[in-house]
Amino acid sequence: MPKAPKLSWTDSPAEHDYPSAASYLRLVAGSTQVEVLVALLSQAPTVQQHAKDVLRAARLPLLPVDDPEVAKDLKRAAKGVALSPILLVRGDLAVDVPLHIADGYHRVCASYHLNEDAEVACRLVELPAIAV
Repeated sequence: MPKAPKLSWTDSPAEHDYPSAASYLRLVAGSTQVEVLVALLSQAPTVQQHAKDVLRAARLPLLPVDDPEVAKDLKRAAKGVALSPILLVRGDLAVDVPLHIADGYHRVCASYHLNEDAEVACRLVELPAIAV
């Protein structure tokens, strides 16, 4: 059985990840919140989380390996190309709000397929009270 490729991550998200995150966030938040969150994501430190925990917290299904975007990320990983960190907005357990993957859902799924315990590079922010 061939050994699964080792994932590597860039230190910072790609510039195109921020507009992608904003596009998603506009569906779940107002324009002021989107601006604040994207600014916070661009400044947040990159941290590590397990792929399985990100999917569970977001309450999202694992996409299959034949999903075109997941397959593309798996090919990148096999070639040793570093993936861009996932952009996350923290959920709220007290009011039953899940984690939001603002950008990087396919990268999380690709990581999970390689190793569910894989450490995924993330930028994680909370919506500040002032933006509500």
